[in-house]
Amino acid sequence: MNGVKSESVREPLILGNPSLGDVSDKIAGIIESPPTKKFWALVTITSIIALQGLCSVAYTVWVGPGVWGVNNPVGWGWAITNFVWWIGIGHAGTLISAILFLFRQKWRTAINRSAEAMTIFAVMCAGLFPLLHTGRQWIAAYWLLPYPNQMQMWTNFRSPLEWDVFAVSTYFTVSLVFWYTGLVPDFATMRNRIKNVLGRNLFSFFSLGWTGSTRNWAHYEMAYLILAGLSTPLVLSVHSIVSFDFAVSVIPGWHTTIFPPYFVAGAIFSGFAMVMTLLIIARWVLNLHDFITLKHLDNMNKIMLATGMMVGYAYAMEFFIAAYSENPYEQYVFLNRAFGDYAWAYWSMVSCNVLVPQIFWFKKLRRSIPAMFVASLLINVGMWFERFVIIATSLHNDFIPGSWDYYSPSWVEVSIYVGTMGIFLTLFLLFAKFVPMLAISEVKGVMPGAQPKHDHH
Repeated sequence: MNGVKSESVREPLILGNPSLGDVSDKIAGIIESPPTKKFWALVTITSIIALQGLCSVAYTVWVGPGVWGVNNPVGWGWAITNFVWWIGIGHAGTLISAILFLFRQKWRTAINRSAEAMTIFAVMCAGLFPLLHTGRQWIAAYWLLPYPNQMQMWTNFRSPLEWDVFAVSTYFTVSLVFWYTGLVPDFATMRNRIKNVLGRNLFSFFSLGWTGSTRNWAHYEMAYLILAGLSTPLVLSVHSIVSFDFAVSVIPGWHTTIFPPYFVAGAIFSGFAMVMTLLIIARWVLNLHDFITLKHLDNMNKIMLATGMMVGYAYAMEFFIAAYSENPYEQYVFLNRAFGDYAWAYWSMVSCNVLVPQIFWFKKLRRSIPAMFVASLLINVGMWFERFVIIATSLHNDFIPGSWDYYSPSWVEVSIYVGTMGIFLTLFLLFAKFVPMLAISEVKGVMPGAQPKHDHH
């Protein structure tokens, strides 16, 4: 009786008391209905933004990275800042899908599909920046892959850049397979519903002959569990390896052992903020209030509050470690961060990442759509500033005062970054319209009607 009583007061994950058929009709109806003018207008705008970014990419490849604002002490600029930022955004998808699945958290079901798609699109955007930063892509890209070539030379496995290639490519591959595996039953549902011949053929091809038999479901659940188990270590390993780009160097402000857990917490923090931003918009545009409820958003805000406090702790520990080390160069870097030329960026970072999440202590603000939307945007801004501060403030004043310089991005760097935002949003819009945005079978699985009922006899 106690179990029944606790279940009765628990907030439902699906509102409106829909039937199982209503769930299929609602989610599949997004794909079955023709695209609206609003949709095509949004896709046109984001595509134009993406196109101008690709033009700047072509210009960079043709002329070289010299068109960027990087200078002698600041060899890393917006390119690596944006790379780490996009990789961080891609973390929330695997966390929501894999770790919450292994812990049997049912509230993940309405948001995992969007988070997985966001992961894939974010990693695609991230991979562009280090490739451009290396210069002479027709040579650099060739040397990054570990295979014997006609020069009988191998890549340098001691280079953190090489570790990035393995980590990011593995993460992208596993995330893509994990996302696609979860889509197979829904592709079969769309195959059976859609009237368009081309659409039916495409969904039939991607559903891999799914029939919904007991054997299909048994194999599907086993494969999904294995992929979740493979994906979980990647949440910790990928951004830890990205942090090694900094931590294994001898640059003051970088060579610190706190970077791997610090970067992982920040990645989850920024990833959840981006998922929040996208879900609030999708919830409003696609009228998914009954499936993406305030309970889902409330849980995500709690995770952002926790990871935001971890990030704030890491900021404080960096200053403590610098002071405790009695290393004058290390101490100077952190004083320069807080009070030097880039103090505006540092305090913007602290304000957005440490102060803004504190509003989530209050339930009223944690469940306020305007409050959480503005907070998620500010957190994304703050996490970008974090990566910029780590890079710029550690480099622009190096060991030789005569070489000090102030880094400012050129219009090409800004254009490429804005272009990746266009690519990301275009891909997400196409995903939301032409692929089941919610996992139909998983949403049905958390409905009251899908739970087994046991007679008291």
